[in-house]
Amino acid sequence: MLSVNIICVGKLKDKFFKEAADEYIKRLKGYCKMEITEIPQTTLPENPSDAQIKAALVKEGQLILKSIKKASYTAAMCVEGKLYSSEDMAEFIEAGALKGGSVTFIIGGSCGLADEVKNAAHVKMSVSKMTFPHRLFRVMLLEQIYRGFKINAGEKYHK
Repeated sequence: MLSVNIICVGKLKDKFFKEAADEYIKRLKGYCKMEITEIPQTTLPENPSDAQIKAALVKEGQLILKSIKKASYTAAMCVEGKLYSSEDMAEFIEAGALKGGSVTFIIGGSCGLADEVKNAAHVKMSVSKMTFPHRLFRVMLLEQIYRGFKINAGEKYHK
């Protein structure tokens, strides 16, 4: 069974985001071994300098890179990445199954991802040109992963 890991900066604190994420994790149990790895978000001052942001991203990035399983097919979720449709997501999941049996998606915190993380990923993936709060995006990504498995299985799913 394919192993899917989402490495994300920060925790889901809001009950409604947690419940939504848990629902998709439950749905995914029949398709994959789902794992969420939460990296602590670096605390920044109210108006951080560029240097402070860069240092925080580097610190978070080191923890992210240590959390990626060897031979995992990885996607850094970033707005500047290639736009992926639901069908593209299904193909990415299928490719991950063929390349090593493990897929990892990486979600940064409110300041994004370190360049080292983006460059280490096999693909830079975007689902929209819009920016979303990372807590909401985790739920959106789980839904798209679920949709990708449904597409690959040839099963119906609402549009």
